[in-house]
Amino acid sequence: MKQPTNEEILHLLIEESGLQRQQVAQTIALLNEGATVPFIARYRKEATGDLDEVQIRQLQERLSYHKELIERRQTILKSIDEQGKLTPELRRRIAAARQKTELEDLYLPFKPRRRTKALIARERGLESLAEQLLAATGAGAELERLAVPFVNPERDVADTAAALEGAGHILAERFAEDADARALVRELTWQQGQFCSKTARGKEGTVSKYEMYYDFSELLRQIPSHRMLAMRRGEKEEILRLSVEAPEEDILQRLRGLLIPQGNRFRDWLQSVVADAYQRLIAPSIEVELRLQAKKSADEEAIRVFAENLRNLLLAAPVDSRRVLGIDPGLRTGSKLAAVDETGRFLEHVTIYPHTGRGQIEPAKREVLRLVEAHRIEMIAIGSGTAGREMDQFVRRSLKDADKQLPVVMISEAGASIYSASDIAREEFPDLDLTVRGAISIARRLQDPLAELVKVDPKSIGVGQYQHDVSQSALQKALDDVVESCVNYVGIDLNTASWALLSFVSGIGESLGKAIVRYRDENGRFVRREQLLEVTRFGRKAFEQAAGFLRIRNAEQPLDNTAVHPERYPLVARIAADVGLSLPQLIAEPAVLDKLDLKSYLSEEVGLLTLRDIVAELKKPGRDPRETFVTTSFREDVMEVKDLKEGMLLNGVVTNVAAFGAFVDIGVHQDGLVHISQLADRFVKDPNEVVKVGQQVQVRVLSVDLQRQRIGLSMKVDVPAKGAGKHVQLQKRESAQVKSSQPTTDLASALEKSGFRVKKRK
Repeated sequence: MKQPTNEEILHLLIEESGLQRQQVAQTIALLNEGATVPFIARYRKEATGDLDEVQIRQLQERLSYHKELIERRQTILKSIDEQGKLTPELRRRIAAARQKTELEDLYLPFKPRRRTKALIARERGLESLAEQLLAATGAGAELERLAVPFVNPERDVADTAAALEGAGHILAERFAEDADARALVRELTWQQGQFCSKTARGKEGTVSKYEMYYDFSELLRQIPSHRMLAMRRGEKEEILRLSVEAPEEDILQRLRGLLIPQGNRFRDWLQSVVADAYQRLIAPSIEVELRLQAKKSADEEAIRVFAENLRNLLLAAPVDSRRVLGIDPGLRTGSKLAAVDETGRFLEHVTIYPHTGRGQIEPAKREVLRLVEAHRIEMIAIGSGTAGREMDQFVRRSLKDADKQLPVVMISEAGASIYSASDIAREEFPDLDLTVRGAISIARRLQDPLAELVKVDPKSIGVGQYQHDVSQSALQKALDDVVESCVNYVGIDLNTASWALLSFVSGIGESLGKAIVRYRDENGRFVRREQLLEVTRFGRKAFEQAAGFLRIRNAEQPLDNTAVHPERYPLVARIAADVGLSLPQLIAEPAVLDKLDLKSYLSEEVGLLTLRDIVAELKKPGRDPRETFVTTSFREDVMEVKDLKEGMLLNGVVTNVAAFGAFVDIGVHQDGLVHISQLADRFVKDPNEVVKVGQQVQVRVLSVDLQRQRIGLSMKVDVPAKGAGKHVQLQKRESAQVKSSQPTTDLASALEKSGFRVKKRK
């Protein structure tokens, strides 16, 4: 088969993206050479015209789509040509098709057929009658009389009614396979169709979390992602019955004008054939197609929200190199404490029982203070799960009694239990209990959220919306892209990074990541980037793609601790020589760089974009682009939902962002919901414009429902008077999905109705 040409695809991508030919052509060339998206975006700005990662990934996706489209087009052309039915007009229309659906519509009449009513009618010799009926204009024989010659009991055509029925089936199939007719139905149904939800047969009156959808309809093209996915889940659980109600009368009128020839004397009969074609053949297939399209759109939005939340979580501010005591709080089984040094190296662990009885409080206090003293602890990280606030108060009291002042931080432990039982955790700490591994992970999450969270499947972190209902392959790719983007945006320390973190660096992957760690274990720390070439199977291409994203502190070459790529070291050396300084002196005196005439360093490969990046790196070598860490303190007199009062002002941390608002941790074991209408004193279309996961916010309590454990919050400066506003859902962070059979009064059901997975705490 002829392969799609680069020129064909290039033309399509330019037409679709609106970008310059050179931008698209060079980006495609780099992708085809095996360059990664982060590498292209960071180190090939001149080639791409400064396209960012999002634009490059879009080109990458559309490149794949158009390759598939062109290959499918060639297959279709070959198939129709072999049937001897490829007309010049059909070839032109197939060549002009830009969408896979359009292509398949054109191919539909020529596909191998199953045994349909139309095929049976053809076998009975009724195709000629169908042609005559469609072509009949002016005066002539009556309908019944025209059918008489085709009556043949031996071929199961008993009378004229049977003959006309068979002819109708032939024409109905022809109409249903008309590409223009299908496009018309598709467009009208998408624009005007209602997506309807009813109670499934036999489930009338059933109490379920889907009650709001028992008699529900909304424009198909406007239905929000979370509602679409909720209803589809209800259908899957056989609680709901879903359908698309199209504007049938409008569609039939348009189809009659399109399919029935002007002046046909059997127009009334043909109208019934058109109706049969639509109702029996076109409408069901278009409904399936559009439901899949709507599902795909809902998936994309849910995945976008998940990816944005994950990005903000991964890029949360780290703390500077500090010794941390991590605490995984518990009740009956005790709380696990683990101390780690500045690099995250495990030092010691103990178990304390401060919540099981008065006799255990003093011994627990002594252990906390002993660990703080013995390991020169500078910060304490406490998991936000069961007994988290109680542990927070206990630790603060213990430090106060000992006249010690240390920052105490609550850390989300979502996914910590998943990490504790993972292969990565077993490799790191083969001799430690799962719960101790969890405490270490909590400490490390405070030190560097990115480095620790990459060890956990993003789907376990708990910031997704209907994550099990969307396309798993699309979700996995999007989340992998986000992790890769974040890791390379920040850059990583080559001498401390785990193989899991290294695996997301441009050009490396899991195998090379493990090889780097083995080399480091056997040979000691890296002192220069070029040593990577000594790692087994680490070739020049991998070095090109990865080197700029790897940092070496106190390296022999000062530039090895910057984002300056090794291929530009000679250029930096030339700059240093021109100003009469050594490299260390140049980095130590950044003011010199402001006087440079950058244009004097331009070349075919290096433009102003790259030169400005180099200067920025030299001014702040090894800088971390993430925000500065700031601690959050919850009110000490607010521990549980019952402590809340309407009108209270509280500090909180955004834990999840959805299309309808944001969930905020205010320190009461339950997260309140700031509805989208309460996010700001202005209209907000997308909550991500206002808040992000991990952001510290101040909220006012709007409503508290103790029975249903729901909290309504507002971030508005001007909020309704006390008692105003509806109760809104609350998110309870737990570790296992709640069964769908729970009643609607259950918190979990209310949450799932809003589009969230509900997890039980450890």
